[in-house]
Amino acid sequence: MTKYTQKQLDAFPDRIKLPFTFDVEKLQNDISNMTLRDFIYYDVQVLRGPAHVIDPSIPFPPPADDYADGSWCDWKDNSLLEKSAYLKEVVDFFKKKTKVTLVRLLRLEQGSVVKEHTDPTLGIQIHKSVIRLTIPILTNDNVTFYLNKKPVEMELGECWYLKLTDPHSITNEGSTQRINMSIDMIPNEWVFSQIIGAVE
Repeated sequence: MTKYTQKQLDAFPDRIKLPFTFDVEKLQNDISNMTLRDFIYYDVQVLRGPAHVIDPSIPFPPPADDYADGSWCDWKDNSLLEKSAYLKEVVDFFKKKTKVTLVRLLRLEQGSVVKEHTDPTLGIQIHKSVIRLTIPILTNDNVTFYLNKKPVEMELGECWYLKLTDPHSITNEGSTQRINMSIDMIPNEWVFSQIIGAVE
């Protein structure tokens, strides 16, 4: 629960730059040291996921009423994240503050478009859900992330909260791939204070 009312949460901006900046060179070095598979169009590389998926020896959790709520199971870093010292440091920073659920690298091939869509559970105003933070790692001048049809000017290494329950799309008209790291977490008072404090 939070001290903010639903009306206040609904009124927050659709994009908020958070007061964290991460080392771009270290982020990119970790990516370059990975053996990432070739891909066409769009690729998702999981770095942290449900514990029973990362380690099949862990029993499947019992049924839950709300699977959008990341508390339904335990979560675990995979070997790719464990071997990536700086990416793990970034994730661990948030793990010390709240429960981090899904962590992924989102890759968009040059010349590709992600059509406009919404993610109904990824907004701070949604009860019993997770929020997603975005850290750009690799981009080019011709990548544009549109939120409510307006570009979001994200720089490498920055950390952003985006209201992904609103319509958003991505275009990569450049000659290199785009890579963002997305970090999902269960919002607690610390998370609320960082997001809300960035706009007050």
